Amino acid sequence: MSSTTFPPAPAQAPRLPPGGNTIKVSVRVKARPHDASRSGIWVGIFAITMSFAAFTSALFVRQGSGDWTHLVVPPLLYVNTAVLLVSSFTLELSRRAIVRGLEIETSALRSSLRWLSVTLAFGLAFVVGQYLAWRKLAAQGLYLATNPNSSFFYVFTGMHALHVLGGIAALVYLVGRLTGSRNVFRRSTFDSTAIYWHFMGGLWLFLLLVMRTRL
Repeated sequence: MSSTTFPPAPAQAPRLPPGGNTIKVSVRVKARPHDASRSGIWVGIFAITMSFAAFTSALFVRQGSGDWTHLVVPPLLYVNTAVLLVSSFTLELSRRAIVRGLEIETSALRSSLRWLSVTLAFGLAFVVGQYLAWRKLAAQGLYLATNPNSSFFYVFTGMHALHVLGGIAALVYLVGRLTGSRNVFRRSTFDSTAIYWHFMGGLWLFLLLVMRTRL
């Protein structure tokens, strides 16, 4: 009885995504759920919260004096509030574009960088808007040492703007990591930055409420 041998079946070529081009991976993600940066950001948030709580308590105590007058909050602050809140939304869009999986595809990376750049622009616009609000008060003759109301206004808005600048520096760092040549990105760094930025938005809402009702 003769036997028949068949040649091995040819290996199938890998399927390509629509468009016929393979997807290139640009950045690899390091996932460390217990990274020290996550703990550090919560310690920083606690310290910032305690600082502004002390400022707010000082405001309530000082308000009981007889020379307290009310201050009209510049309407520009409401525009700045909207800008800061929208920046939290765009940052979350940027973060969610790259949180899935251990590798970041090129399309997701570009989307994340695009939204991250928009967030950075909104953050800078917020700081510039705060500066313009200070200029409007100065045009009315209200400076840091004019009266207790203006003093608290400049302290609240100035300290918050400084912390927002810290968040902007973190955003610039993220852009550098995503566009760098090392092709390694730590997810916890993005998560910590997002937590801090969202906290800045919540803190500003609290400060705006205090200034609107107490100054």
